[in-house]
Amino acid sequence: MKTRPFQLSTISMENLTIAGYSVAGEESVVLVPELDVAFDIGRCPSEALPINNVFLSHGHTDHTVGLLYYFAQRDFQGMAPGRAIVPSHMVDPLKRIMTTWGRVDGKVPPHEIVGIDPGEDFEIRRDLIARSFPTKHSQGSMGFSIIDIRRKLKEKYLGLEGPEIVELKNKGVEITEITEVPLVCYIGDTVAGDFSTLDCARDARVLIIECTFFEDEHRPRAREGRHIHIDQFGDVMKNMNNELVVITHLTRRTPLALARQKLAEVLSPETLEKTTFLMSREHVD
Repeated sequence: MKTRPFQLSTISMENLTIAGYSVAGEESVVLVPELDVAFDIGRCPSEALPINNVFLSHGHTDHTVGLLYYFAQRDFQGMAPGRAIVPSHMVDPLKRIMTTWGRVDGKVPPHEIVGIDPGEDFEIRRDLIARSFPTKHSQGSMGFSIIDIRRKLKEKYLGLEGPEIVELKNKGVEITEITEVPLVCYIGDTVAGDFSTLDCARDARVLIIECTFFEDEHRPRAREGRHIHIDQFGDVMKNMNNELVVITHLTRRTPLALARQKLAEVLSPETLEKTTFLMSREHVD
């Protein structure tokens, strides 16, 4: 029997890699290794195991079911416990799942589950944070933007020597100014909205956004499932400044060729040129 190996799509952009697999109702996981971040976990492909920070957008199983395996495999392979950052209401249920599975397995794998509310920041490492924002999909669903915090000397202090700068710091003077640079924004599952009102989404270098349904007869499915339909996608992308747009969560009901055709009908040529589907064959080696 021959089987086709599971492969993630991979998109490279200067110093960032976007790798993942996302099909509506089946599995969604997106990895950004350089930032040590996974957005959702799907069924936990092996490539997700070295990632230390898993951000869950909501509780649906196609986005979360691999979390237990993620913790257990990291323990099995002698890695440090991983960390899941999740909507606050999911913390206790997930911890109960871990405890219950421990009774089945005989051991609860080491794990860290951290709750976060919309609008809160989470420090990934020094000068790199994740900012959460609410989405409209299921209870407490949210998106995340990874932001690089850059500090530079204020212009009025640029001519000072080292000892003078140290003296100011010792006096408690704030000598630096902070600039936030959004790197990657993951919208997650949601209905259409004006994400351009969020700096962390509008100005992110990479925007990862769902568009699940593309056919006219699928409009009711989009409404019922609280997903974006292609009819709304053009408006969603207005006033967005992203360098790269990656579309996820396409339904298997729609051929990719038809989705590309519909996309070209709603986007300007400039926006279309920088937009791609995560699951395009061109992104699989």
